[in-house]
Amino acid sequence: MDSAEYERKIASRFAAFDQDHNGSIDREDFSRAAAAVLAEFSVTARSDKGQAVYIGAEAFWQGMAGIADVDGDQRVSREEFVTGAAKRLRDNPERFGEIARPFLHAVYAVADEDGRGVTPEAAARVMRALGIEGRLADGAAAALDADSDGRISEREVLAGFAAYCVTPEQPR
Repeated sequence: MDSAEYERKIASRFAAFDQDHNGSIDREDFSRAAAAVLAEFSVTARSDKGQAVYIGAEAFWQGMAGIADVDGDQRVSREEFVTGAAKRLRDNPERFGEIARPFLHAVYAVADEDGRGVTPEAAARVMRALGIEGRLADGAAAALDADSDGRISEREVLAGFAAYCVTPEQPR
């Protein structure tokens, strides 16, 4: 795959982060994502789990901004996202997973409703809350259950998320 094709695929991931569809990613997009997940699982923002999701969203925003907000305007444009992901993360998708880890860990705790791991159904609910279309969310969530045991481990979530965000293929 050539560099231009890779950058086009990475640009398609931009829309998932641009929660308000205003053409840039900013702190508010991460707050909207946190609120959407909490609402989906009826978790209050003031609860310990709710606070952890918001703190994780802020940490994720800070990591994203640190990698991609080249002009320092506290917004990541589509071009900055493509450039940041393609040039800084292509050879190190684990780095993207690391900046997302606090948010994903907190969301995982919300979606793990019985303490035995996140089900594919719960993972799909998270994805739909974040704006991913239903059937696509269902398929992606099922694919995250790599060992087909009916539960998605936090490790599987982190690996799948990093792979999706910075590599051209869907998570397996």
